[in-house]
Amino acid sequence: MKDSKERSTDALYKLFIYVALITLAVSIVIPVAWVFLAAIKENVEFYGSPWSLPHGFHFQNFIEAFQEARMGEYLFNSIMVTVLALFILLVIALPAAYVLSRFSFRGNKLLNMIVKAGLFINVSYITVPIFLMLLDLDMGLKSLIDNGFLLNNRAVLALVYAATALPFTIYLLSSYFQTLPSDFEEAASIDGAGYYRTMFSIMLPMAMPSIVIVILFNFLLFWNEYIMALTLMPGGNQTLPVGLLNLMAAERSAVNYGPMYAGMVIVMLPTLILYIIVQKRLTQGMTVGGVKG
Repeated sequence: MKDSKERSTDALYKLFIYVALITLAVSIVIPVAWVFLAAIKENVEFYGSPWSLPHGFHFQNFIEAFQEARMGEYLFNSIMVTVLALFILLVIALPAAYVLSRFSFRGNKLLNMIVKAGLFINVSYITVPIFLMLLDLDMGLKSLIDNGFLLNNRAVLALVYAATALPFTIYLLSSYFQTLPSDFEEAASIDGAGYYRTMFSIMLPMAMPSIVIVILFNFLLFWNEYIMALTLMPGGNQTLPVGLLNLMAAERSAVNYGPMYAGMVIVMLPTLILYIIVQKRLTQGMTVGGVKG
């Protein structure tokens, strides 16, 4: 009797989980599919049923988005900023997380506390101070060399992105490095490997699942970021989210919806491609196997 009740409870629990997951999947897939279909509709088709399928493939929407709305330029800027920000972030965060998690030295606890404190800083609240700081530095540079280059600069925006993402990235990587057994480091030390060789050849490959998660999370963060890009790039070199908002405002006022949805697809497509590429890594276990004797 007790076993039957337990089996009934387990069946109800599994049913609830399946229903919740299916509902969540449908709520995500349907809007994304609708945007993709809307991107290939002609403008007259939007005046009928919003759920009607397109009569054909109207790729002119993408051509207009790239040519008239300069989405190609915005796409290039986003790729440059995101790739550079990820590179800077990983170059700094990986060694920092490894050292903070695997070595004991004076000031280690203080540095870890500073990293954890950075998790509670909302980037939106410090956007204006960062802008004013860069503006003052630009004014100082103009007085010295008659040229300021800190605003409307893709490299500076990438550096700001990387700096604001450092606390979370270091914290996540440190937490993973702490779970790795020390046997591998001891074996590498016996074989004569130094600290750098041990980190790059042994520890980083073992931490690859966590590194992939960090890359995917920060890619989405940098790719979709709007407030910082709008504030620090007021005169040019704007990224896709800023360009998409400009496109939406222009096409909505012109009652031309096709290019607007085409712009949305241009923004979404790279993230979907990246997810398809790394999904196998994301599904890997986050635990490290035992050391073989």
